[in-house]
Amino acid sequence: MKILVICTGNSCRSQMAEGFLKSIATNHEVYSAGTHPASKVSHIAIQVMNEAGIDISSHHPKHISIFEQTQFDYVITVCDSANRECPIFPGEAANRLHIGFDDPANAHGTQDEIINEYRRIRDEIRLAFQDFYEKNLDIN
Repeated sequence: MKILVICTGNSCRSQMAEGFLKSIATNHEVYSAGTHPASKVSHIAIQVMNEAGIDISSHHPKHISIFEQTQFDYVITVCDSANRECPIFPGEAANRLHIGFDDPANAHGTQDEIINEYRRIRDEIRLAFQDFYEKNLDIN
């Protein structure tokens, strides 16, 4: 199966979701993209994913347009903005889902408070995508 995870900047949430799905859905193709991609993946997202044992340091933001000619089994938006902008994926998608999360890039406070917000979102993404995997992709 092919899965595409979309958010606005493709710098935090969709990258984390891609990382988690790749680690558990090893027999599936998993990608992420953004509607308005950032210039790089958030260094804090990379840090908190490393804490979870997943390396996303080689990932880079991509625009959804590069996937317009690709047929996906699942296209999943992880932020409300991408959900509004992509009510219909411009390519082919058998299933379209929205699993929304707060944007950790909007976190304010001390460095520790900001990192803890990234960790909270990371953990929510891990649980939600583990559940998605078990309900939709795990055919055991």
